[in-house]
Amino acid sequence: MNQEFLDDRRRALEEAFFARETEAWRQRQRAEAAAASRREGLQAASGITDTALLDRLASQGLEASTLAALSLVPLVMVGWADGSLDEKERAALLRAASESGLGADSPAQHSLTQWLSAPPPPALLETWSDYIRASTAGMDAAARQALKSGLLDRARGVAEAAGGFLGLGARISPAEQAMLAKLERAFEA
Repeated sequence: MNQEFLDDRRRALEEAFFARETEAWRQRQRAEAAAASRREGLQAASGITDTALLDRLASQGLEASTLAALSLVPLVMVGWADGSLDEKERAALLRAASESGLGADSPAQHSLTQWLSAPPPPALLETWSDYIRASTAGMDAAARQALKSGLLDRARGVAEAAGGFLGLGARISPAEQAMLAKLERAFEA
């Protein structure tokens, strides 16, 4: 009887082990399928085929429905360049989002809201820079310059929103100026 009990216990432990392993495998498969689906959605929305870049975009919480928020990353980075986002900069960012067609209840607006509540990670700027390089690679020089000028003008508008101390002095801080230079370098081949 004791041997029968031990055999039953061994079988129960084996079954529990294999059930856990099977569930872990299923979770990995679901995660891989979800990642592939996000990658495919981002690829369809952006035209980018570099899987490493698509994975980095996804790791920043972006997907096809939030890709529109990427156009605001430079503005957000300039707004936070000096370590804080004041109300005038926040208002300029929200105005830019509205002008870009981001609806108040859109997934892209949700991403923007997160970026307005706390400084985004530096990896977001790196990912955006790689995105710009990939998406402008096939553009002619005039189209690339127009995109660069428009984007930098909008970012400069956010930087100027705070307007220096009591409206005096430099309208763009050195930290914001440095961020604008980083943004400009993203357009270099």
